[in-house]
Amino acid sequence: MKHDTAYKTLKNAKGQLEASLKMLEENRYCVDISNQLMATIALIKRANKQILSEHLNHCVIESIENNDAETKIKEIEQLIERMM
Repeated sequence: MKHDTAYKTLKNAKGQLEASLKMLEENRYCVDISNQLMATIALIKRANKQILSEHLNHCVIESIENNDAETKIKEIEQLIERMM
């Protein structure tokens, strides 16, 4: 699979999110739930970084080699806009 690392990271995030839901069901301490959620968010951000890094290191390089870099540059600009 092309995105093995990101897949594993998101599977971990899924497990943490499920743990957060269980903590809510059990009426656990709010700060503990919040810490679990922040850890989940960090994993999702890491997976996104992994996906974008793969995109830059594979898709963008391939586009440059095929003289079609403008399309990828526009995609990256759109991503940057959504992140801001």
